[in-house]
Amino acid sequence: MRELTLTSRHPRLRLERRTLARALAQLDAAFRFTPADLPTLSPAGRRRARAQAVAKNNAPSAVPPGALSVTFLTDPALTRLHSDYLNDPSPTDVITFEGDPAVDHAGDICVSVDTALAYAEKHRLPFAEELLRYVIHGWLHLAGYDDLEPRKKRRQRAAEDRALKLLRAADLVPAFNLKPR
Repeated sequence: MRELTLTSRHPRLRLERRTLARALAQLDAAFRFTPADLPTLSPAGRRRARAQAVAKNNAPSAVPPGALSVTFLTDPALTRLHSDYLNDPSPTDVITFEGDPAVDHAGDICVSVDTALAYAEKHRLPFAEELLRYVIHGWLHLAGYDDLEPRKKRRQRAAEDRALKLLRAADLVPAFNLKPR
């Protein structure tokens, strides 16, 4: 099991760390690349997947080994990161920073709690599942998925759906709760 840091910087979020840690471990254990996934990956993701497949003689794990951090933020905080690190001052839902396997770091996933809540309310979806979908989305970016083109975005969305279905079946959807205002 990888080293995992789960942090809430959102003033109202109550984070169910144990279930989220188990959910991410389940994804690490069960979610593997298939040959159909390779065309949808970034060049670095394809290289990593092929190298892992050759080394292990099986389907490579999706996310590189190493420590992983997931941080839950407010919209303004995530927008600042988006501006500071990606030179884009617009709001966003998830930002993923690739790690460095040479120092045993898989990467960092930063998630907007506010955006997940607004989307869940607007579309009448369970908040916990929408927030978990954002975590999965970031996790898939670390796996090499790219959503900048329509075809690749559809593939990433399908992978999100598969991962969410897997976690629902394993009863690993964390009970994220928001404290009253």
